[in-house]
Amino acid sequence: MATKTPLMLVKEKFGDKAKLVDAVESFTGADLWVSRTNEDKGLAHVSNAKLLRLHATFTQVKEKFGTRDKLIDAILEIEKRTKDAGLRQRLSSWPVPRLFDAYKAATKRHAPPQPRVKRAPKPEAKQTKAPKKTAKKSVARKRDRKPG
Repeated sequence: MATKTPLMLVKEKFGDKAKLVDAVESFTGADLWVSRTNEDKGLAHVSNAKLLRLHATFTQVKEKFGTRDKLIDAILEIEKRTKDAGLRQRLSSWPVPRLFDAYKAATKRHAPPQPRVKRAPKPEAKQTKAPKKTAKKSVARKRDRKPG
């Protein structure tokens, strides 16, 4: 089955693009949003794929952390740099999608290594090859030849 286009996903989940824009704009409060949009164009001129990614990211962050500050605290906690004011200030200027990517990378980087799973050996297939001819038979054939 072919993958669905962003337009198909928008129509399936939200009905039309205006409802998706409204859903993304509901996250544009002070607790999650860093305003970097063009005031003349707004979110209505952003592509469907980007709006879908933004909506997915914001819903995950809202469910897991609630605010940007808690997300930043979680990143600093994983990195074991909770007292680093310079890093906190730098992270506070980042938008939520970048912070969430940094969080996922830090959790992957600091996760304990997974034990390797040993695979069971493959059963050997029966070999049905003809036996090899020995050197004695070839020597015997040479002797049996009549000079001619």
